[in-house]
Amino acid sequence: MQRTSGLIRLILCVVAAGLLSLLTAGCFLSTGREDTVPRGDRVNLVYYTIGEPDPDLKKVNDQINEVLARKIGVTLTYIKIGWQEYENRLNTMVSAGTPFDIAYAPEFTTYVKRGAWLRLDDDLSSTGKEMYDVIDPVFWEGVRMDDGGIYGVPTNKELAVRQQWMYPEELVNKYHIDMTKYNTLESLEPLMRMVKQNEPDYLPMELDKDSHNFFALYGYEYVIDKELPLMVQSLNPDSEVVSIFETPEARRILDTLRDYYQAGYINEDAALRENQELERGKKVFWKASSGGPLSESSWSKDRGYKVVAHPVTTEIVTTEDVRGGVMAVSAATKYPIECIKFLNLLNTDPEVRNLFNYGIEGVHYTLDENDQVVPIPPKDADGNPVADASSNYTGVTFTQGNWFILKTRGGENPEPLNKWDEFRASNARAVKSSTFGFTPDLSMMPIQMQNIKMVWQKYYPSLMTGSVDVDTELPKFNEELKQAGLDEVRAEVQKQLEDWRASGKR
Repeated sequence: MQRTSGLIRLILCVVAAGLLSLLTAGCFLSTGREDTVPRGDRVNLVYYTIGEPDPDLKKVNDQINEVLARKIGVTLTYIKIGWQEYENRLNTMVSAGTPFDIAYAPEFTTYVKRGAWLRLDDDLSSTGKEMYDVIDPVFWEGVRMDDGGIYGVPTNKELAVRQQWMYPEELVNKYHIDMTKYNTLESLEPLMRMVKQNEPDYLPMELDKDSHNFFALYGYEYVIDKELPLMVQSLNPDSEVVSIFETPEARRILDTLRDYYQAGYINEDAALRENQELERGKKVFWKASSGGPLSESSWSKDRGYKVVAHPVTTEIVTTEDVRGGVMAVSAATKYPIECIKFLNLLNTDPEVRNLFNYGIEGVHYTLDENDQVVPIPPKDADGNPVADASSNYTGVTFTQGNWFILKTRGGENPEPLNKWDEFRASNARAVKSSTFGFTPDLSMMPIQMQNIKMVWQKYYPSLMTGSVDVDTELPKFNEELKQAGLDEVRAEVQKQLEDWRASGKR
């Protein structure tokens, strides 16, 4: 018995000595998220987001790393992928298990169901509590999934992303146009005709293959997104799920778009044109976009001339809009705590947030007497400013963190100094959709979903830009959607919606 006790003591001593040597070498054992890397080593996080890579991206990344290293002891590899490539690249990375730590997360719900994103609930009550407290509670409600979990950090911005129609201020003033009178597609016809006849330098109406959610004019919202053409009426608590292209409202919209296309109001390449940022300097009379209060300021900057805008939908908070600007942590990250520390800083620290959005002070912008950002135009090889050129660095604002700690813009088209007060007032007025927080689970229907998407891609761009005959193509579209399984999917969504309503979650 004594020999056994002595042997045990010997083993314990050896183990203790081994642990001591590990600790003195700078290593440790981890049982959770509190320690995820060797002490003394600096973590580098890999972050992907959407947007065209900027000429000065590395320069901004280097400056970001100086600040992050000083404040939270991490660095970041900041990677931007072009607007047309991002979603395919993200899908490939997730499918292949490519290592990364944080990403802008379009199709947020789909990726949650794929297990791509880390559940953050515990972190939001500890390491991320500061950002949890500053982001509007409605955003957290909107990104919370049916299992009760939160799997991403929403951009703290406007709650209600309204459909808005923008026009050049020059023509609005020239023709004394009252924008508030034009709230339906049909009402635009006299304006389209006037521009076509009198302003040959202007394209009357600009559309692209992704088109615009004209159905929102009639109070509809998608149950997931436009590639599944099922919708409900936002403010009707008993609204049924409809196949939108079978409705009279859709027929009215499509007929109007066809008339406009044949009249030469719409760009001929609309069905082929990719969705993109506003093209600088391009003369367009009417363009639809989505945004919150004062969006015309940023649209004017992007266009290179002054535009004015009129909202044509009400301030309704939808699940789709709230989930449209989420940053998520990879479920496979080795550094979850460091990811949360970075996201927390991005949402609470003005220095970091403004650096991501505007670039480096003195290089990409200066501050005027009102502490507003005035962009510095890029220079040519001789050091002369390049006219009508955008900055060498541009943050994609809706994808990155808390807006309410951003400086406002000055310069030629200055934003109001009380911009964020106007946003807060808009958020206070916003009304939640009757289906806010509802997320149908269609994981049991992968074949139907894929077939529906293929049919949608075949018909939607041409129909929604007026490029084809509605009498011929719309019946084909609806019939092929049925063959793909849309009625079956609609019935499943309707059942889940009724169950959700009965559960009292609405």
